[in-house]
Amino acid sequence: MSATEVLHAGDAELHVALLGATPLRWLVPHRGAAWDLLDGYRDDAELADQNGVRNGIMAPFCNRVADARYTFDGVEHDLAPGATDRVVYHGLVRTLPFRVVERTDAPPPGDGEHASLRLRCTALADSPAAGYPFAVVVEVTYTLGPRTLAVEITGHNVGDVAAPYASGWHPYFRLPGTARVDNLDLDLPASVAVRTDDALLPLPGAEAFAQVSAPSWHPLGDVVLDAAFGGLDPALPAAVHDPATGTRLLVRQHRGLVHVFTGDTLARDRRASLAVEPVEVMTDAFNRPDQAAVIRLEPGERRSFGFTVELEPIPA
Repeated sequence: MSATEVLHAGDAELHVALLGATPLRWLVPHRGAAWDLLDGYRDDAELADQNGVRNGIMAPFCNRVADARYTFDGVEHDLAPGATDRVVYHGLVRTLPFRVVERTDAPPPGDGEHASLRLRCTALADSPAAGYPFAVVVEVTYTLGPRTLAVEITGHNVGDVAAPYASGWHPYFRLPGTARVDNLDLDLPASVAVRTDDALLPLPGAEAFAQVSAPSWHPLGDVVLDAAFGGLDPALPAAVHDPATGTRLLVRQHRGLVHVFTGDTLARDRRASLAVEPVEVMTDAFNRPDQAAVIRLEPGERRSFGFTVELEPIPA
């Protein structure tokens, strides 16, 4: 595999490719063996192809930008100039190089050991990208515990004009011993569902928001999901549960939305893993007046978006 960093915390491991700061494997002990909780890229060819954006860091935007065009401070920008395929999604940094700026290895084995890795991408600041002429430095910090993984994504506007910016993560989770998402339970602490059109773009204005009450699927069965939910209760996690084993995976975030994708269109292993994606803003936020204040990053400003994933021990 291309340049990769490996963190250890007790018997847990995190493998991160420097291309895109992309997690490849997250190994956690389970019943005497190491279980990979991430369905990541398996080789350099998959990493380069980016099919499914497996575990990709999304910045400086989340999910799709309609027609690859947006207007910011009165100027129209085209993220795909001259292209006939106008689908642009999941940001820019997932295919850009990062470098290690700080690393803290875990102390000798014990109950409280943690390791951390901070990676930085200056490519957008060093050379403006097509349709994104803004000098934003992106940092990603991973903190690994014996059963937890915390992620923090930070955007720093080092330019002299305001920039549109938002971030998120696109992980595909697998629970130990579970071959299909169909058998899993999913609970979301949400009060709002984002309504979309056939192109999965949110409807205009207030039409995009529908009230829901903590949606859940017990089990997922054959339901197809590629949708975002907001109004999250910060005191409660999104939970993926395997009733056959009692194992639960918890995703905690204090703001933003959660996007859920059942993996039905992946090039390989469809519905073998479940994407539960913490995102700072909704899809196509760059084109929505109701998101203008949220995405605005002033010169010199830093903004971080963080979340934590935990594999709960199986009850005795």
